[in-house]
Amino acid sequence: MDEAARQALTSRLTGIYAIVNQSDATLEIARAALSAGVRILQYRAKSGIVAEDLRALRALTRERDAALVMNDDWHAALTFECDGVHLGPDDERFHDIATVRAALGPGLIGASCGTAQEARAAQAMGVDYVGVGAVFPTASKGDAGAPLGIGGLARVAAATTLPVAAIGGIDASNIARVRATGVAMAAVISAIADASDRQRAAAELVSLWGSR
Repeated sequence: MDEAARQALTSRLTGIYAIVNQSDATLEIARAALSAGVRILQYRAKSGIVAEDLRALRALTRERDAALVMNDDWHAALTFECDGVHLGPDDERFHDIATVRAALGPGLIGASCGTAQEARAAQAMGVDYVGVGAVFPTASKGDAGAPLGIGGLARVAAATTLPVAAIGGIDASNIARVRATGVAMAAVISAIADASDRQRAAAELVSLWGSR
């Protein structure tokens, strides 16, 4: 494994983590986030990957020196030369991270967690970071479960030494509370995608995160 390459990628695990759903606005949302200073982007295509868009995202993130993470599908992460994959409990090889690691080499591997026990288990499996949520109520993920709240987020984050990406209902109104827990990242979807001025919204989140 190229340790220098892995360290370069893990250094991206901080700040605003933008998740971009496949839609007619995929590239517009990505450009807005990257132009605002976001340096880690996840592509989420629950209804199917659009190869043209994913290739364009790969080019955009390389231009901006940002990391591109594929949601769910580590095979696609390899095919499209993404910088990593984010897996949930129902995804292939979630419980066999060693196989994914062997395939991705220095690529990032993230895992979704909702409890302290799950966070500890993910760290033991060898992932690079954990996504924890939903912190607040969210309409962006139908299976997000009951919100953890700030206290729940803090408890799960305390169970691991890995970088934590908080997710679920995070926006400009509550991001300071998330930041105060000490987590490494705030993952957002609708806070950027649904904004009337996406770049401005992304820039506000970046600024609020860095103002601590």
